Amino acid sequence: MEHKIIGPGPYRATKLWNETIELFRAGMSLRKHRVHFKTYENCFSASEAIEYLNDLLRCNQNFGPEVSRNQTIQLLKKFLKNHVIEDVKGRWGKEDFEDNGCLYRFPPSSPLRPFPKKPLYRFERLKFPGWEDTEPEISQENIPVEPIMNSLWYKRHSIAIGEVPASRLICRRELTDANIEEIWKSMTLSHLQKILGLDSLKDVLDAKLVNPKHVMFNVYNTNKQGVVVLEDKSEELPHWMLSAMKCLANWPNFSDVQHPMYVGFERDVFKTIADYHIHLKEPLLTFQLFDAFVNILGVLQKRQVAIEALQVCCLLLPPENRRKLQLLMRMMARISLNKEMPSLSDTVGNRMLMVQTFSRCILCSKDEVDLDELLASRLVTFMMDNYLEILNVPYCLQNTVEEYVAHLRRIQIKYPDSDMAAGLPTHSFCPQIAADEFEFQKANHDQKPLETLLEEIIVNKKLSVKDKKKKLKQFQKSYPGTYKERFPTPESEAAVFPEKRKLKPPLLFFTLKKPFQPFQRTRSFRM
Repeated sequence: MEHKIIGPGPYRATKLWNETIELFRAGMSLRKHRVHFKTYENCFSASEAIEYLNDLLRCNQNFGPEVSRNQTIQLLKKFLKNHVIEDVKGRWGKEDFEDNGCLYRFPPSSPLRPFPKKPLYRFERLKFPGWEDTEPEISQENIPVEPIMNSLWYKRHSIAIGEVPASRLICRRELTDANIEEIWKSMTLSHLQKILGLDSLKDVLDAKLVNPKHVMFNVYNTNKQGVVVLEDKSEELPHWMLSAMKCLANWPNFSDVQHPMYVGFERDVFKTIADYHIHLKEPLLTFQLFDAFVNILGVLQKRQVAIEALQVCCLLLPPENRRKLQLLMRMMARISLNKEMPSLSDTVGNRMLMVQTFSRCILCSKDEVDLDELLASRLVTFMMDNYLEILNVPYCLQNTVEEYVAHLRRIQIKYPDSDMAAGLPTHSFCPQIAADEFEFQKANHDQKPLETLLEEIIVNKKLSVKDKKKKLKQFQKSYPGTYKERFPTPESEAAVFPEKRKLKPPLLFFTLKKPFQPFQRTRSFRM
C-alpha cells in the first residue's frame, strides 16, 4: 500500500492519522513469537514495530526523513492509548509502550478515527457594524456595486459623460475603526484561503475567533528588525529570560550582562530557557490555529507558497505570542548555525536539539492525540530555516488592504434631490444580479431618461459649439441606439449646428490715385 500526499483541506490531521494507521497495519509483519514457554500467533515485538514504523514515516513525504526514533516511540504510545494496538493479553490504554521485546498485536475492531463533528463555522461575508442594510459585504465574491434607480438613472450617466449639474454635493465615506478592522479580518482570511487553494476555511479555521486588532497591531507595531513591540510591558518576556536568550543567540560575543562562566554554563542557560517555554499554558501558535498551521504542511514542497501562508497565519497570533515566537526562532536559528557553540546535548546535535526541545511549545493540539510530535517537528524545522521571511509582514496583503480602504474613502458624488431627498441613506448599495436578469432589465429598460439627457445637451445654450459637439460625440459612442433615434440622418444632426453667414468684404469709399500695392511688412521699426 503506497502512501499519498495529503494536501491542505478540512480534517488534515485526522486524515494523516488514519493513513498512517492503514499503512502500519498493512505493512507490519506479523509472525509467531514464543515468550515464557508460551506461543503467540500474529503478533510483533515493540522493537520490531519501532523499526518498521520509523522507516515508514521517514519515507513518507507527509512527514520527512527527520523523524527520530524517539518520536516514533511517542507515536506508538499514542497508538496503544487509542487502541490502535494492544498487547498480546488484550491490554491497552493504561499500559506503557517501551523499546523492548514485549509483544503486541492489532485489535479486530477498526482503529480509524471518524472525522470530528465540529459546528459548521461559515466563513460568511462580513458586514461592517452599523452598515448591515446599507453597506457592501466584504468578501472575495462580492464587490460594492451602486444601485440603479430609474428616477436618478440619468444623473448617474450624466456623470459618466461629464454633464455634472451645478447642485452637486461632494462628500467622503466615513469609515469607523470597527469598519477597518472588519476589512482587515475579511481580506486577511480571503488571502489565506486563496494561498492554500481551499474553497472554504470553515473546517480549517474558526473565523469568529480571529481578532482583527491582533492582525493590525502585528502589521503596524514593529521595530527595525520586524519584531513586534508590545505596549503592555507586563506581557513581555521576563528580563532574565531575554538576557538568557540573548546570551545564547550571540554566543560567545555577549558583553551587556556579566555572567559567571564555568564548564557547562551554556547548557544550564539553555535548560533555563527550555523549562520556561515548555511550561507555557498554551503553545505559541495557539490551540485555535492548530488546524490552520497543519494545513500549511501540505504545501511545504512549494517553499514560497508555504512561506506566504505562514506569514498570514502568524499575523493572526496575539502580539505577545508573535513577539515570543520571533525571539525564540531567532535564537534557535542562530544556535543551530553557530559553529562556535559547544554541544548542548550528549545525544543529538544542536540543530536537532532545538527542534526536539521547542516543537511542542510552538505547535500542538489541545487533545494531544494527533500526530503532534511529527507535525510540529516538521513545521518548526521549516520555520527555523526560513524565519526571517516568515516572520516579516506580508506587504502584498498590507498594500491591498490599504488601497481598498483608500478606495472606500475616495470622494463620492451625491445629489440633494436624489438619495438624500428621497430619504435614503447616504451609503446605498445593492447585491450583484445574475447575467440573465441583467439582460432582461437591459432589454426592457425605459429609454426616457437617456432621451431627456440628450435633449438637455442639445438645448443647453451655455455650452460652446465645441463643447457641445464633444459631449454629443461621447453620448453617441456610449449610447448609439438612442443617438440614432434622435438623429436618423446627417441632415437632422447638422440642424443642431446652423451654419454661420459669411461676412462680405467691406466696400472701399475712396479712390486710389496709384495702383494698389499690397502692404509689405517691414523687417524692423528700429533705426
